[in-house]
Amino acid sequence: MPDLPTPQDAAEAALFSECWDAVLSYADLCTAGSTAATQLATEAFSLGMREARAAEAVPSRSAGRRPARLPRIPLLLTAVRDTAAAWETQGHGHRLDPELRLWLNSDKAARYTGPPLSRPLALRGLRDLQAADAELLWLAEVEALPLSAVARRLGLDPATVSDELAEVRRLFRDRCHRNHLDTPMDAQCRSYARLLDAVTRSPAADTPKDLSRHLARCVECAEAAACLRLHGGGLPAALAGGVIGWGGLAYLERRRRAAEVRLGAGRPAPADSDGAPPNPGAHKARVVRNGLLVAAVLVSLLALAVSMMPGGTDQSATPSDASDREPVAADPGVSLPPVAPLPSGSPKPSDTGQKDKPDESAGKNRDTTPQGTSSSTAPGGDPDPDKSEPPTCRVQYDLVTEWPDGFQATVTVTTERPLDTWRVAWSFRDGQKVGQMWDASFAQNDSRVTATAADYNKSVPADGSLAFGFLASWQGENSPAYGFTLNGHRCATA
Repeated sequence: MPDLPTPQDAAEAALFSECWDAVLSYADLCTAGSTAATQLATEAFSLGMREARAAEAVPSRSAGRRPARLPRIPLLLTAVRDTAAAWETQGHGHRLDPELRLWLNSDKAARYTGPPLSRPLALRGLRDLQAADAELLWLAEVEALPLSAVARRLGLDPATVSDELAEVRRLFRDRCHRNHLDTPMDAQCRSYARLLDAVTRSPAADTPKDLSRHLARCVECAEAAACLRLHGGGLPAALAGGVIGWGGLAYLERRRRAAEVRLGAGRPAPADSDGAPPNPGAHKARVVRNGLLVAAVLVSLLALAVSMMPGGTDQSATPSDASDREPVAADPGVSLPPVAPLPSGSPKPSDTGQKDKPDESAGKNRDTTPQGTSSSTAPGGDPDPDKSEPPTCRVQYDLVTEWPDGFQATVTVTTERPLDTWRVAWSFRDGQKVGQMWDASFAQNDSRVTATAADYNKSVPADGSLAFGFLASWQGENSPAYGFTLNGHRCATA
């Protein structure tokens, strides 16, 4: 007679149902192919569950309180990162995104596993919250779930969950402020600590010029500003970048797009309808790779079920999938957004509550043309279009967020004609340089940028839309992009 499922098995099965999509989404960013993504997610989920069990088994020094640990989803995302690091050490790094490999071998990665006082402030602040408060903050801010869904998942009163979230934000800020003061820092940073606290408390407070210049140069103080400023929409990016590390902002973009798809925001048909998805870019953001990925997930579920059983073992297959692609590393010259929009910046209308970045790094094309590919010497974009030709496409350029030396933006193009593939080009006025891109690959020649479809989102129906996002640097001014073309034809700007 087979063993009956235990309550622990049932709880972990429910956890798998809630978290697998998030884990697979981040694993997809970290790898160079669909099969590798599924295997990485499966191994990481098993690792995360073992770590969660071990943490719960350790008695706390304070009676009645479990040891501090991350909420469930960021705990599992951290396990993805740790599993990727193990792959790199074991000689399987060819299955990972090349830019992730560079990051794993840098001092940036060491911050997340080094001495506690050297770790990112958002990571320390989230760990210091009570488990229920940390779950609420992560689900609402990073996973972008509607508060009604958050309340249902956590068993909270929908009528009061908004007030509870506001209180948790304040608690998170308080923990980050204390941790910031406890962090070893030089005399200049110490001299700005109180001013930074005062400026970030009020939404109407102006940032003094000397403090703004300091934040543009000091990564640690900029991270503190992002965590302490609860107004302006920068908290999700601070959490994603500070807790996940590599790919945090790209993951944030993906989760917000996935939330939009689930809610049917602006989509003519649900994602599970027959035929091709109406918005291939958003479809990819949900990390559903049609039959290949679904089949791989079904296989991985069986392996994961065995590995999650008490006393089960985790068999790590040797990465040897010949079908995986190896993308080219992206330009690492774009910095993370260290602070919620200081000079300016407003959330994208279609991504509010929104991402696939900002990421430190971003997503990539999984097949032959990698996302995030850049070349400062690449050929220019399309030639000047015939301005007498009526536009057959419409472009919306959205500045998602901006910080002293960089910004995140998204481009959405609606086409009147069906497309088998696409190429979007535009120009910058102020010398902006794209460093990362997701849901497309790119090349830049001086001020002209050309974004090319990924293999999974080439097809766009008539009156359909395509979308992609990117990170870029700027100095002095950051005027909006202009001169958009789609496959060489002029586009109107929305």
